[in-house]
Amino acid sequence: MNKKSKDEEMYQVEAVVGGLLRIGVIVSAAIIILGLVLYIATGSSGYPGTTYPTTIASIFSGLAELKPFAIIMFGLFCLILTPVFRVVVSLFTFLKEKDYLYVGITGIVLVILIISFLIGKG
Repeated sequence: MNKKSKDEEMYQVEAVVGGLLRIGVIVSAAIIILGLVLYIATGSSGYPGTTYPTTIASIFSGLAELKPFAIIMFGLFCLILTPVFRVVVSLFTFLKEKDYLYVGITGIVLVILIISFLIGKG
C-alpha cells in the first residue's frame, strides 16, 4: 500500500471516529434533555427525597419505569461511554493496520478505563 492511499485511509478512519463521537454526544444530550423535560413536566425525579440512581442496575430499572433522574443518568452514562467506544474502535483500526505498537498502547488505555470503571463503582 502506498503512502497516499494509507493517508486517505487514515483520513477516512478519523472522519468515521469523529462522526461517531459527534453522534454519541448528540444522542447523550438528547437523552438528558428528554429526562429534563420529563422532570419539569412531572415535577418529580421519580425517586424519594434527594436520592437518585447510582448503579447501572438502578439506572436501567428506572429507565423501564420512565423515571426522569434515571433517564438523565442514562444520558450521562452514554456520554461517558462515547470516548470509551472511540478507544475500542481505535484498537480495531490499529489491529487492521497491523500497527502493533499502537494496538498495545490502546489496549493498555482500554484496560485502565475498564479498571477505573470497576474501582469507581464502589
